Amino acid sequence: MDAIAQGEWDIIIVGAGSAGCALAWRLSADPRLRVLVVEAGGTDRRLFVQMPLGYGKLFHDPRVNWCFRAEPDPGLAGVADHWPRGRLLGGSSSINAMVWIRGHPGDYEDWAEAAGSFWGWPEALAAFRALEDWEGGADEWHGTGGPLHVSTGARDPHPLVRRAIAAAQAAGLPFNPDFNGASLEGVGFYPMTIRGGRRNSAARAFLRPAMRRGRVAVMTRAQATRLLWDGHRCTGVEVVRRGRILHLRAAREVVLSAGAVGTPQILMLSGVGDGAALAALGLPVLHHNPQVGRNLCDHQGLNYTWRMRVPTYNQVLRPWWGKGLAGARWLLSGRGPLAFSINHGGGFFRTDPGRNRPNMQLYIQAFSTLIPRAGERPVLSPDPFPGMSLGLSNCRPTSRGEIALRTPDPLAPPRITVNALSSDEDIREMLDGVRMLRRIAAQPPFAEVVAEELRPGPAVATEEALVADIRARSGTVYHPSCTARMGRDPARSVLAPDLTVRGVEGLRVADASAFPTLPGGNTNAPAILVGWKAGDLILSRRAA
Repeated sequence: MDAIAQGEWDIIIVGAGSAGCALAWRLSADPRLRVLVVEAGGTDRRLFVQMPLGYGKLFHDPRVNWCFRAEPDPGLAGVADHWPRGRLLGGSSSINAMVWIRGHPGDYEDWAEAAGSFWGWPEALAAFRALEDWEGGADEWHGTGGPLHVSTGARDPHPLVRRAIAAAQAAGLPFNPDFNGASLEGVGFYPMTIRGGRRNSAARAFLRPAMRRGRVAVMTRAQATRLLWDGHRCTGVEVVRRGRILHLRAAREVVLSAGAVGTPQILMLSGVGDGAALAALGLPVLHHNPQVGRNLCDHQGLNYTWRMRVPTYNQVLRPWWGKGLAGARWLLSGRGPLAFSINHGGGFFRTDPGRNRPNMQLYIQAFSTLIPRAGERPVLSPDPFPGMSLGLSNCRPTSRGEIALRTPDPLAPPRITVNALSSDEDIREMLDGVRMLRRIAAQPPFAEVVAEELRPGPAVATEEALVADIRARSGTVYHPSCTARMGRDPARSVLAPDLTVRGVEGLRVADASAFPTLPGGNTNAPAILVGWKAGDLILSRRAA
């Protein structure tokens, strides 16, 4: 590892998450480039990382998870929400629910409006087709042969998932066989980043193949603390590794891929941010940009839960012998309940038919976790009765938060102020959304196997009570974005459209913090897209 620390690098990527891994893959195609990826966490070669449903065991595990805690939030009834983010090779793609949703084409047209046609839907679709290996075969929407295998998700669903899909159809939603195809709207089975019954993280799909090319080196257990400068030019990064401070030098540029929390934190620690706030903490101000850390967007969601008359995954995964049988089946065949995300089905719908695109995402879970163990996300320890949940999250919230420094200590977590559900529009959407959940549950394919509604319960019926329940039980669905957003307007962005940081040289950002706006769906696919297209830019393509 000393050889890596003392090596000469053209490009240093800070963070081996979704975008950083995709970028490393792209850059490894150029034999002239010497690339170093610096990751604060360790290996992804862990049982519960590789096991798709094992992510429940990683939810509070500080060995692989930053385990951030947001500020107490009035919009969430004063709760200080838990914010898991991946701290290992693959980043959050190694601990997420593996649902692969690109987003609505209109989301990328919003990006094009903010940052130019390079980020619009035609370019995004071409990139997705290039990077994917779609299990369903190549067509006008999908490619095959790319580094990232994506499964259709239609294999071995629980019978109750099929019932919930049928109920959603009875409630008026069309069946959608492919959420990344001609339309996003409707209900069906979620495509997943799973290959051969194992999680197909960004580390597995992109980083390890890049390393095998011999042009990309990786340093783990190395937390970036600040950027190094020669005047206003970034020349490297300072990291702490096993108690030692190391200075790593990049001849060409540094790319921050530390995520929507880590990237603005590193920028501010390095003197790029709101000048007054940095000076108040005794930090030098290299470039004043109050947009750094601002514009935090995230999807908020909650579940409605029912006791069922028929068995759910609770009866399979609650007893020790059930876990053992499911584990043996997964190890031997790569199949069974442990081989999938618990969100096996779901979809997208509009709470108002006048909207031009879906504004709510639906999740179907053939299990329930109303009786959690302390300190654990109990996906593998569900309730001792047959329970099932339908969940939702808002696609395009209008509420905005902020990432800010608490202290100049680079090893201290930043302050995360979400301001969740702080706008009337967001509350109205959520209220309309939960009414749709009950409408789905009232349809015969679902209602005929329901014993009772457990959460929030039939007594919660008035608008006031429903809103109080939304605030009391909602929380992040783990899609923080936009905290160092790109754009053509310098007054409203941190990055230029080519992902370079305004006001300095030799520094770029490639991760979800760069999103101009939050896409209406899961964010792993858009984050990987940003990393992939950052490779285009570095390998001499230019944003329009």
